Amino acid sequence: MKTISNKPEYHYGNSNAGHHHAYLLSPLLAMLRENTIANQKLRILDLGCGNGSLSNSIAQQGYEVVGVEESESGFKFASSSFPNCHFIQSSIYNLPYQQLANAFDVVIASEVIEHLFYPSELVRAAKKCLKPNGRLILTTPYHGYLKNIVLAISGKMDKHFTTLVDGGHIKFFSVKTLSNLLEAESLSDINFQFAGRFPYLWKSMLCSSSPVSMSKNIE
Repeated sequence: MKTISNKPEYHYGNSNAGHHHAYLLSPLLAMLRENTIANQKLRILDLGCGNGSLSNSIAQQGYEVVGVEESESGFKFASSSFPNCHFIQSSIYNLPYQQLANAFDVVIASEVIEHLFYPSELVRAAKKCLKPNGRLILTTPYHGYLKNIVLAISGKMDKHFTTLVDGGHIKFFSVKTLSNLLEAESLSDINFQFAGRFPYLWKSMLCSSSPVSMSKNIE
C-alpha cells in the first residue's frame, strides 16, 4: 500500500457547492437511481468528498452517505455543515478499512481521480469498500481528440492544462484510457454518460462499473 501525502493540502474556504455540481448532480443522481432497489436504502461512500457539499446533496435524496476527505479544511466544513452525513478524515491511499471494508452499495469519486499520482489506487480502494455486486461511479473531466483540437485552435490549451494551480489536474482521461484503467483493475459492465457543454466538447464524463470479483484481502 502506497503512503502518499499531498502537501500543501487543497484548501476549502466554505461549504458551498462546487461549480461542477451544476452539471454533474443530475446525471449522477440518475446513475444512483439505476442502482436503487425498491425499499432498500443505498449506502454510499463518497471518496475525496471535499467540503461535503456533494455528499449532502446525495444524502438529501434519501441515501446514507459517508464521506472521506484528506484536507483538514474540507473535513472541518463538511463535518460542521452537514450533520446528515458521516465524515472521515483520511487519505484515499490509506483508508481505515476496518470501518469501510465491504460496507457500501456504491462508491463515488467525483472529480478526484484526475488529481492523483496513482489513480489505480483509487480504484483498488473503492473495490475493497464495495459490497458484492456493488458499483463504482467515477466522474472526471472529459478529454477527446475533437475537444483537444478545439482547445488548440481557440488558443486555450495553455489555460486548460495550466501548471500554476497547486493540487490541480495531473491526469487527463478519455473514454478509452479510463476504460483501460478500469479493465486493468478487473472492473466490467462499464457505462459512460456525459455532462456539460456540447457533445464531444463535454466538460465531464461519468463512468459506472462493477468489480468482476470482490477482493477479500483487506490490507
